[in-house]
Amino acid sequence: MKNEATIRFVREHRENDVRALALRGCRDKNVDMPWALDQIQGWQTARRKLPSWAAIDGIVFPPHLSMEQCSSEQTALYKCGIVKRLPDHSHETLIDLTGGFGVDFAFMARHFTHALYVERLEHLCETARYNFKLLGLTHATVINADAETLLPSMDIPHPDSTLFYLDPARRDSNSARTYAISDCTPNVLTVLPLLFERADHVLIKLSPMLDWHKAVDDLGNRASEVHIVSVGGECKELLMLMTKDHSGEPAIHCVNDDQSLTFLPSQDSAATLASEGDATTFLYEPNASVMKSGCFGMLTQHYPVKAVAADSHLFVSPECVENFPGRGFRVTAVTTMNKKELSRALAGITHANIATRNFPMTAQQLRARLHLQDGGDTYIFGTTDRAGNRLLYICQKI
Repeated sequence: MKNEATIRFVREHRENDVRALALRGCRDKNVDMPWALDQIQGWQTARRKLPSWAAIDGIVFPPHLSMEQCSSEQTALYKCGIVKRLPDHSHETLIDLTGGFGVDFAFMARHFTHALYVERLEHLCETARYNFKLLGLTHATVINADAETLLPSMDIPHPDSTLFYLDPARRDSNSARTYAISDCTPNVLTVLPLLFERADHVLIKLSPMLDWHKAVDDLGNRASEVHIVSVGGECKELLMLMTKDHSGEPAIHCVNDDQSLTFLPSQDSAATLASEGDATTFLYEPNASVMKSGCFGMLTQHYPVKAVAADSHLFVSPECVENFPGRGFRVTAVTTMNKKELSRALAGITHANIATRNFPMTAQQLRARLHLQDGGDTYIFGTTDRAGNRLLYICQKI
């Protein structure tokens, strides 16, 4: 897509610091430096985020912001798992109405006979055509069009074997970030009836900031599955699998790396609370997806744990629970905020990782109160038990 001098510069300098390259510049006037710097920075990001693409010589990357916002290989592969669980007859045609850089499309397209990429920006379409050839997606068709304009004229011969995918743009005309479904482009609430006239399944990627209960309600309760996807303890995506004839509640999938928990909302109930005499040998902090789901009662139903309090979102047990969906810690001491108790419990501790839940201080305020530096192998959780006692759980990570 660029001249040989520019391509050679990218290959020779892709391991180098991008800022240093930008300051130093290039004496060869044939080198398109802005494009080359985008490619070098894009490749460096892809090594972490899209390793299989970074390994392919010649893949063209978008500017830095687009690379940071695009799906990772891990989350794209997760979507493939959703697709593969659809009925066999549903794997005929994939239509991605919000193509972008095409990461999700490229990974999911391999599970369909036909794959259609739709994108309104011509330069992204050009990049997609070039990259899809390198990726071996010979069955992929690229269309430069606006999804909302194109959709009414689309003739889909087999709706029962078609899946629409949308990742609506979450920025307004002033490039300010938006979150509400109705504020995104395209507006899924407007086009959803047209989608269901042409396909039985629609997969939508939404902002992880959204409340999933409201999202399900806004989408007319047509979601058959809700997927709250986290990577490395950070919530990355909220996915809605919409099914044309679905009625009733959706299955909720909370996923963080290799941890997963699936349940129906109606199965959730109030969490079982720990009593004063219960052993607190181990403490557990739910992962980001479970925290996002808000269904904490499910944890005390699925695992032999009890909640410290209704609003603590921390759980304890007398025995180690290895498959708990979150982080586990061995409790070495439990103390109130009494000065003498604190002095005994913190003896010899100079550094600690501190978190607070349902506690009158922030982590920073508690750290200052305890005169501890950040880091080390000790973890301290400040919380409030069911009796209203302010407690510190001093732990070591399992």
